[in-house]
Amino acid sequence: MGEEPSDKTLVQQTLQDAEAYRHIIDRYRAKLLRYINHLGAREHSQQEDILQDVFIKTYRYLNAYNNDFPFSSWIYRITHNETMSYFRKKKLQPLSLEQLNIVDFFSEEQAHTEETIDVERIKELIKTLDQKYTDVIVLKYFEEKSYDEIADILQKPPGTIATLLNRAKQKLKILLEKKDYER
Repeated sequence: MGEEPSDKTLVQQTLQDAEAYRHIIDRYRAKLLRYINHLGAREHSQQEDILQDVFIKTYRYLNAYNNDFPFSSWIYRITHNETMSYFRKKKLQPLSLEQLNIVDFFSEEQAHTEETIDVERIKELIKTLDQKYTDVIVLKYFEEKSYDEIADILQKPPGTIATLLNRAKQKLKILLEKKDYER
């Protein structure tokens, strides 16, 4: 078996033959559905509607894609924007973290403490954060994107992404400490 063609190769093939676009769809379908779910679209019909819009928009603007940058960042940015647009149109709230595994998010903090983490409480606290913080948390810890990829997707400088992640963790830590005193 040969190696899978790169994203750039698939884009070039699609620009020459529209039938090749199915390879891009096959490669990204499951990943983007998972990301859409993480952003808060829990119903399968919502996810499919958003995904269809993503693939239509991606195909329509494929000529505008700059292959100096990763295709995955570009398609994730489109997915992020389409998902947020869907929520605005439907007047829905994005991102409910009930089904996400949040333990990995605190693995580095947990290594420095002997306390156990109350996962349910953390999920509740993350729901109270601003969308800008939940966006970076989902991309970093659930989609396992690098700082540069997150910067491309959210169209913010990598330093801003690092700052947002730091602030999100600080806010969660403060909220956790505050909740400890309320117990």
